Amino acid sequence: MAVAADTPESFPSHTGSRRIPWSGLPRSVSAGIEDVLQGTVTAAHSQQGGFSDGLAVRLELSDGRRAFAKAVDAVAAPGVGAFHRREIGVAGGLPSGVPASRLLGSFDDGEWVALVFEDIDGALPAQPWRETELERVLDALTGLAEGLTPAPSLEPALAAPRLGGWARLADDPRALARLPEVAPGAAEELDLHLSLETRLAEATAGETLTHGDLYPFNVLLTADRVVVVDWPHAWIGPAYADLVMLLSSVALSGIDPEPFAVRHPLLSGVEPEAVDVLISAQAGFLLSIACSVDSTADPRLVRMMTELGRASLRWLSIRGRTKGQSQS
Repeated sequence: MAVAADTPESFPSHTGSRRIPWSGLPRSVSAGIEDVLQGTVTAAHSQQGGFSDGLAVRLELSDGRRAFAKAVDAVAAPGVGAFHRREIGVAGGLPSGVPASRLLGSFDDGEWVALVFEDIDGALPAQPWRETELERVLDALTGLAEGLTPAPSLEPALAAPRLGGWARLADDPRALARLPEVAPGAAEELDLHLSLETRLAEATAGETLTHGDLYPFNVLLTADRVVVVDWPHAWIGPAYADLVMLLSSVALSGIDPEPFAVRHPLLSGVEPEAVDVLISAQAGFLLSIACSVDSTADPRLVRMMTELGRASLRWLSIRGRTKGQSQS
């Protein structure tokens, strides 16, 4: 069993507070989804997992088929709408062997954007992590990286890595003033994070298509598969980038991620400092947003970002102590 990490914050809710039910869709949108499926929806079950605005439902059709649909009003939530449109291209271009849900089709009337996927008969990993489920997911990441190296050609412009933000935070007096409250101790280590961030371009170089948002709320476990869902934030980088991101959620569960990192094949031979750069950059991205949002932001999303950012910092601290012990 992994050594316990510092006591984590309470685990955040898995669902944003701005989801809408199937009945809340304009009829033109629900009809568009039914057109994609060539069938009539008889039941819709809203799903937990993730934090995006809009619809996320499992659908039952009159002929017994099942599907999953997500949709958003892109005028009311333009950022989420852009993510949905990007995901149409990414999901549609993933190689057939990648463990992701298959895109069945999409609907876009210029205002509403919807994606329709095959239904995956699975469940989110338990949180805090159970070690047996964690080991399944970590094992699956090796195959995922191998199947996406070299990165497949995709039509949409891929997202920039959702990494980094310490320099932006340092240049924002209001956000910087909030940092000690949002992440106690981070302000004292800001120079370290700023230094690590100067190596971000080097640390994110690679030829693997990475998921870019690989947290447990984007993973489904079936009886025999680990399926990764929600791909709008995909980018091309090192094969181990998704592994590093997922392991920060392990720290949030009160488990030391380092033993898992040390023995994982994707990190074999990787320079430890390159991993430190990614961990710090992950925390910087999350905490810079948490420190700068206003009162209109979804509080559950802000809490999730804050606690995952803190978890990344805890893991980085563990790695620092381990290095210090090995050098003494």
